[in-house]
Amino acid sequence: MVSSTNEPTVVRVSQKGQATIPKGLREKFGIEAPGEVFIYEDEGRIVVEPVPSPDELHGIHADEHERGEALERVRELRDDEKRRETERADRLRPSEDE
Repeated sequence: MVSSTNEPTVVRVSQKGQATIPKGLREKFGIEAPGEVFIYEDEGRIVVEPVPSPDELHGIHADEHERGEALERVRELRDDEKRRETERADRLRPSEDE
């Protein structure tokens, strides 16, 4: 049986505030365990994202750089991905004419 990663899953939160990311989601998004993720609030939701690998940052740490430049690059990557997801969803959404 194949499970969908689009369906909500209930996970327990421990007394220490820890929650386990379901295996299917970890695999889909390349989250290694042990590893690190970004967690933040966006439009009233808690968002968990994998921390990009050095390859995904395209050498942002090479040469001289301004403070906060790496975080800005990560934000750009996240925004690009969010834009691509929105475009993908719009393409898949049936038009009102159908």
